[in-house]
Amino acid sequence: MRIESSVTSLSWLPSEAVEGMPRLPFDVGLAHYDPPPPDLLDDLSRLRDENAVRAVNELRAWIQVDDGRIVEHGFDADAFVNPPRVRAAAVAFRAAELPAVAPEPEVGDGWVRFVHTAGGQIGLPAPRRVLEKPFFRLSSSVTWTTLQLVLHANGDARASLVGASPFPRHWVYDGEGKLQQKSGTLDFEGWHRETFGERTPWGEADAPALATAAESQLERALSAQVMRGGVETARRRLDPGDALVEQGEEGRELFLLLDGVLDVAVDGEVVAQVGPGAILGERALLEGGVRTATLRAVTSCRVVVFSGYALDADALAALADTHRHEEP
Repeated sequence: MRIESSVTSLSWLPSEAVEGMPRLPFDVGLAHYDPPPPDLLDDLSRLRDENAVRAVNELRAWIQVDDGRIVEHGFDADAFVNPPRVRAAAVAFRAAELPAVAPEPEVGDGWVRFVHTAGGQIGLPAPRRVLEKPFFRLSSSVTWTTLQLVLHANGDARASLVGASPFPRHWVYDGEGKLQQKSGTLDFEGWHRETFGERTPWGEADAPALATAAESQLERALSAQVMRGGVETARRRLDPGDALVEQGEEGRELFLLLDGVLDVAVDGEVVAQVGPGAILGERALLEGGVRTATLRAVTSCRVVVFSGYALDADALAALADTHRHEEP
């Protein structure tokens, strides 16, 4: 019996992801952010042709199982880095793809583990001061993802993002093309000044990925409604350890997590972690206006705050049904 599966990452630039002076080309319309990738991945060629993502890493693997034993295995991969699209530029910029890093698959008792790293430089010059000699660089920093796919003799396939550059955003899709994971944080400043040379998988270090489960389709639809539908919002920033809400306090606001990772704790015990795209706070509106959990920042976070009355009762109830853990 042949068992096969795949895992794919898309790296893209969310709106407002670039900070400081480097955001000037985006502010004046010379460079562009990317639209959110699709929930269901079905046409990588189109995304490449439309320059809708910065980079793609796709790992496909298989095992042959006879009488419960793995007798053969193999994999192949595909990857690309898109060049920047700069309006009104007199010259064309080219991306620089780096050679893939793919160690020999690890074979265990009833499973095989495949790993594949791919990425490169987008090609847009990025003059800046950096932390190491010669303390100045012109070329852009390196973007990459490291994907892991474990195939089991019983038919299970487990895919994950195990390493990634701290910028831009990385989304991960399973063998059926369904969105499963997101990188939890965006660190443009760290990436811009530190991620090059030996500080990459092509040097001496990969960066562990802080990945969280993707939010529900309902949350994505409601997020679009909040951000594009004229809902009055405010912004909050949290440092690691800060509480967004505390269990037992009153509150009727809802929260959309733009970036970062939050612990969800009930009675002092962490029951879940949530990442970018999550909408939180509906249980307080449904259960008397009292927060049923504490939300505490694991990383730096950016949060949109909006009135609970921006969503109707049916949407709140449906949102609560999608959350399997206790939330505020």
